[in-house]
Amino acid sequence: MRYHCIVVLSVIAIDFLAGFAKSLSPPWDDMHIKHSWSAVPMNWVSLGRPPSGTTIDLYIALKPHRENALINALYEVADLVAPRPETLELVNSWLEHHGISSSSISMTHGGNTLKLKGVSVTQANTLIGASYQLYRHVERGEVIVRTVGYSLPTALHLHVLTVAPTTSFVSSRTQWQTPRIRSSGKTGGLAKLALGEPATTLSSRKKVNYVTPPFLRWLYDTVAYTPNAMGENVLGVVGFLGHYPSSADLWAFMRKYRDADDATYYRVVEINGGGYDPTRPHEEANVDIQYAEAMAYPTPHIFYSTGRGPEGTDDWYIAWLEYILDQQNIPQTISISYGLEERYTSREYAFYVCDMFATLGALGVSVLLSSGNDGIGKGTCVNNNGMVRFLPRFPATCPYVTVVGGTTDYEPEVAAVFSGGGFSEHFERPPYQRQAVPTFLEDLGSLYQGLYNASGRGIPDIAAQSIDFVIFFNGQLRRQSGTSVATPVVAGIISLLNDWLISTGQDPLGFLNPWLYGGGLAALNDITEGSNPGCGTDGFSAIAGWDPITGLGTPNFRKMLGQLS
Repeated sequence: MRYHCIVVLSVIAIDFLAGFAKSLSPPWDDMHIKHSWSAVPMNWVSLGRPPSGTTIDLYIALKPHRENALINALYEVADLVAPRPETLELVNSWLEHHGISSSSISMTHGGNTLKLKGVSVTQANTLIGASYQLYRHVERGEVIVRTVGYSLPTALHLHVLTVAPTTSFVSSRTQWQTPRIRSSGKTGGLAKLALGEPATTLSSRKKVNYVTPPFLRWLYDTVAYTPNAMGENVLGVVGFLGHYPSSADLWAFMRKYRDADDATYYRVVEINGGGYDPTRPHEEANVDIQYAEAMAYPTPHIFYSTGRGPEGTDDWYIAWLEYILDQQNIPQTISISYGLEERYTSREYAFYVCDMFATLGALGVSVLLSSGNDGIGKGTCVNNNGMVRFLPRFPATCPYVTVVGGTTDYEPEVAAVFSGGGFSEHFERPPYQRQAVPTFLEDLGSLYQGLYNASGRGIPDIAAQSIDFVIFFNGQLRRQSGTSVATPVVAGIISLLNDWLISTGQDPLGFLNPWLYGGGLAALNDITEGSNPGCGTDGFSAIAGWDPITGLGTPNFRKMLGQLS
C-alpha cells in the first residue's frame, strides 16, 4: 500500500517563506561542521583526490516535520516522513545559490530525501565544505570516495539530518566464517543428516556434525507445513560485494535435500550496477539462497544484486533501500547477511538508514539481519575516540529490524561462540525491550561497566543454528558457518508464517519485534548456555530470558503459528 501526502500552503505563507529564505541567502557561506572524524577510520588509507571529472550522487536527508511519528506509529508512511515546508524552501534556496540545477534534483523516500544526481566532486566539496578523496580498505582492497568531514550552513543544521555519502566508511562484510573441521565420529555424519537424523555424541547435549535442511526443518518444526500463497508471498535475499548465487548449485542442493527438481528459479534484480554471473558464484550468495529456498520452498524468491556505482561513489545500503522503497510490490520477508562495525558510521547516517528500514516495516515487510561473527568485538576494540568499547554491528543495531544470532548443537541448543551481540552506541533501548533487557543487565551487574552502552538497543533478537552448514558450491559439497547462514533460515521460517497469514486473508507480520517480545515469546526456545568472547574478555553469557548472544531464543514454527491463530 502506498500513501501520498499533498501539502497546501496559502499564498501569504508562500510569500513569507520565500522572503525568509531570501533573507537567509547570504549566510550560505557561514559553514559549521556537521560531522567529521579526527583521523581516517581504522583500516582505511587515503589514495588522494579522485580523478578530475569524478561525479557522485548526493543524498540530502531532511529532518521530518513529525520527527518521532514514524517510529511511534510505523504507519501512514509518506505523511510521517515528510519534511516541514520551510525545510524545502531553505534547502532549495541553498542549492540554487550554489548553482545546482533543479533538473538534477529528485525527491525520494516520501519527500524526506533530495537526491542530487551527477554532482562533480569539486562542486560537492564547495557545497558541503568537504574534501573528498579516494580511500582503500587495507584488508579487502575496496576503494571508495569519501570525506573525513563536511559542513553545512548554520541555517540548515536544524533542517538537514545528514548528507551521504560523506563520513560513513561503509564497507559491507559478510557474516560467514571459515568452517571448522569436526570429526564425523561413528554416527555417519553427512550421510545420516541427509535423511534428517542428527548425528550425536555421548555428551550431555547432542552435537551436530553437519547441518542440512532436513535437520533444520525437524528442529524448528516446519516439516508438516506446505505453503499455499505462492502467488502472493515472496522472500527476498539481498546480495552485496558482487556476490552471486548459482542456479546449478541450487538445483543440486534442492534435489538432494528437498527432493525438488523444480527449485532452480529465483528472480535476479540488479541494482546500481550489481551485476550477475552465475558461473562465478560466491559462497555467501549460495548459502543465502540455498537455505532460504530450502526452508520456504516452493515460495518464490528474489535475489537483489546490489552494486555501489563507479569508483565506489555510492553506499551499499542506501542504494538498495532507495530502490526497494520505490517498488509497488515488495517481498514480505527479506534476508540480509551483511554488516559492519557501528563505529564506522556517523550517528546521523545510522539514523537515516534506520528510518528507511522502519519505513519497510510500516509497509508490511519483515527484515532479518545477521548479528555478526566477532562475539562482542574483534581485536583490541578501541573506538574512534581511543577508548576500549565493545563493537556492535550496523545495521543490526537499528531498532526496526530483527537481528539473528547463532547457536549450535541441540537438546539443548547452545550459543555459538562467535555469535555477535551487544548494545548500540547510537540507538537507545526501544520500547519492546524495556522488560527483557533490564533482566539481563541486572544479572550482569558491574561486569564490563563502561565498556558498553547499558541504555542502548540490545542485539540480537532471535537465533538459529549457525555452524557447519552443508552447501553446494561449484557442484561440490562444502561446509559454511556464521550468523549469515542462520539469517536465511529464520527468514524462511518467517516467510512460512507470512504465507499462512496471507493464505488466510490476513496481513503479513511486518515489523516483527513487538510481536516477538510480546505474544511470540512463548513460541521461542530459550538458550541458556554459551558465551561470545571478544575484545580480550570472556564476553556475555547466555541466561534464561533475553541475552546479547542468542536474543530471545530460537524459533518453533508450530508454536509460532499457534500464537498467530
